[in-house]
Formats: sequence, structure tokens, C-alpha cells
Amino acid sequence: MNSIRWRLIVWLLTGLILLALVAGYFLYRTARNEAAELFDYELRTVALSLPVTSEDGTQAEGPGKADWGGLAEDRLVIQRWEGNNIPQYHNDAALSMPRLTPGFHDKEWDETHWRVYGMQLPDRYVQVAQPIAVRDSLAVGMALRIIAPLWVLVPAIVMFVLWVVSKGLQPISAISRSVAQRSYESLTPLSFDQPIPSEISSLVNSLNDLLQRLDQAASAQRVFVANAAHELRSPLAALKLQLQHARQQGALGGDSTIAGKLEGRLNRLIHLVQQLLDLARADADQVDITNVIDIRSLAEHVVGDYSFTAESREIDLGLVGPEGPLFVHGDNTGLTMLMVNLVDNALRHTPNGGAVDVRLSNEPNGIALEVIDNGQGIPPEELEKVTTRFYRGTDAVGQGSGLGLSIVSRVAERHHARLTLGNRPGEAGLIARVAYLRSVKR
Repeated sequence: MNSIRWRLIVWLLTGLILLALVAGYFLYRTARNEAAELFDYELRTVALSLPVTSEDGTQAEGPGKADWGGLAEDRLVIQRWEGNNIPQYHNDAALSMPRLTPGFHDKEWDETHWRVYGMQLPDRYVQVAQPIAVRDSLAVGMALRIIAPLWVLVPAIVMFVLWVVSKGLQPISAISRSVAQRSYESLTPLSFDQPIPSEISSLVNSLNDLLQRLDQAASAQRVFVANAAHELRSPLAALKLQLQHARQQGALGGDSTIAGKLEGRLNRLIHLVQQLLDLARADADQVDITNVIDIRSLAEHVVGDYSFTAESREIDLGLVGPEGPLFVHGDNTGLTMLMVNLVDNALRHTPNGGAVDVRLSNEPNGIALEVIDNGQGIPPEELEKVTTRFYRGTDAVGQGSGLGLSIVSRVAERHHARLTLGNRPGEAGLIARVAYLRSVKR
């Protein structure tokens, strides 16, 4: 049983049941003692009230005659001896029980336990006995009548225990929900509207301390990546210029294959450095997404920048959407990186002569951006993996670094939007959809 909730419920209910049993036992003992006192008094009353009988055994008239008030004689054994120890009277329930000394006695006779009371009077000796089982039966009945209302309250007690346990574990549930709903990249301290109980405040403090140390480590990593990528840009650009100059001067010899491979590797390295810079910007702590940006104008600039690349491969690159500006809240740099990486990724995976469409649509929940290509698409089992940093699919083409879609996902998350990837139904190609950017009415 690994659940704290069920442990508390089981232990509390078990404890309540045990306490109820102990209380029932003591109630029974108390009722039995009270019943014993009551029946002892009854035995004495019967002994004192036994009518005076004549010599022939019939009841005599006069003040000695007593009405027992409907007392059930079958519960009593009544015996009477004359002064010379001669049995004179016994009721119908009487047995051949021997005469005992005056006072109260517990006697086992004829396989039955009896409570016996004997009284010596001036002219006779009276003995009255009663089965102890009668007393026990009355005691059980009294105890059950007392406990019965408590058992009626058992469902209410169970519901109360469940409510108390649920109420007591609410802070832990709140911590669990807060951690479960948080993004894996969010390292801000945990905070709650309600005061945290002292029993779990140390846990929350430890978690916040861990998050703070992780944030410091992540910040140091981002700074290192940004600085390293920034420092690599200049020597890489200079190296590319030198390589191009060497090719123009013929310093690399007549074999252009080697020069082409060197330039391809160099372009891939430059692209990787640029994406590392974009990733560092996407991970930046301070991002202002309250600025108003014309997302259509931004898309036109990105499509225009990639038009030469598309034309060189005879790819039909176009922008589809409503005419006029589409204003959204966002960060200009971040949204530019998002579109650049989506368009660049689509062009890389679209064969020569294909088509790439950038679509903007004004929907009730906000602005949706789609980049649709007619490449080979992504295997369904890899759709959830391609947004992981440095992950490249098994069928990936080109010299990508596996960071493009990760940057897009991060920027979309910063803008409270969502990136979804899906293959085109019934035909080849990929649909990358970012929904929904918060639109601004003007």
C-alpha cells in the first residue's frame, strides 16, 4: 500500500473500529454490573415478598400475601423451608437445588450457572435463584441499545474520515499538480496561494532550492552556448571567404569535388552555429511578447528572403492568407526565428520542383500559421521526437543539425501557442502548424 491517502484511511478506520469494539466491551461490562445489581435487588424483593403459606401449602390470606407485579416466575427458582428445615414450598420452575447459606452465591447446578440468594427469617428460610444467562442477555441487550445509535453514525464517520484525509492531503495534491502542469523547461520556484503546512514546507523549500540551482546551471549553459556560437561566427565567415577566394584563384587544384565538400561542411557548421545562437535567444529568460506585430508582413519578408533559394531549386514558395495586416502579440525576433526555421526546414525536405505554402488564417482562438510542403514527410512514430534538440529522423536529408523544430517549439511555447506536426492525408508532405498566436483587433 504505497498511497498515503489509503494508509491514513485504513489506519483511521481500523482505529475507530477497534475503539468501538473496546467501548462496546466496556459498555457490556458496565451494563452487566448494573443488571447484576438490579437482579440482586429483585431476588431480595422476591424473598421478602414471598407469601405466607398454610400447613397444607396453600397461600394464606392476610398482610403476608404479595403481588409480584407480573414477575415472570419461570425465570426464578423459589424455595422455602420451615424452621425445622422441612421443605414447605417451591414454584413450578424449582429444581432440587440444595439449601445454601444465607446471602448471595454463584452456583453451578444441573449444567446451568445460577445466582442464588438465601434469607433467614424468624419462622422460615427462603432461597431464590436465577439463571445468570438471564442477566447476560439483559446486559447484551442494554449494551446493544446504547451502541446501536453509534453504528447508525458509522457511514457519517467514514465520510468524515475521508473528508479529513482529503482535506489534509490537499497541499500535497497542490504540489503534485503544480509540478505535473509545469513545463520541463520551467525552473521558476514553486508558489502557492494558500499557506503551506509546516510539515511539507521543507519539501517545497528543497524543491525550490533545486530548481534555483538548475536554473543557474541552465543559465550558465545558455551563456556559454551563446558566447561560443558568437565567437565562432567570425572565424567561420572568414574561413568561408578564404575558401571561396582560393577556389577563384585555383589554389585548390583542378578537382572541384574536394572544394565542394569542404564548402558543404563549412556551410553546415555555419548553419549549426546560427541555430545555436537562435536556440540561446529562444531560451532567454526575458522575452517581451506584449509587442504588437503584423504577422503577415513578417511572413512576407521571410518568404521574400527564401525566394532565391526556392527559385534555384524550382520550388514554388508562396504565401496564402487574408489580405491586409494580421496583428498579434509577440516578440519580433522570436517569431522571425520561428518562421525562418519552419520555411528553411520545409525547403530542405522538399524535392526540386516541389511546392511550399505558408498559410495564415484568422481563427476564433487566434492566428494560425501553417507551413505545408510536399516532401517525404515524417514517419508517424517520429512525429513526437523531432522537436527534441539534436534529433534527426532516420530518413532526414540535407545537412541539418536537428535544432530547427526544437527552436520553433520553444518560441511557440513562449508565445503561449502550440506546434503540431502531421503528414498530409492521402499524399506526401508535412504540415507544421502553430496555433494560436494571440490576435489584436485594430
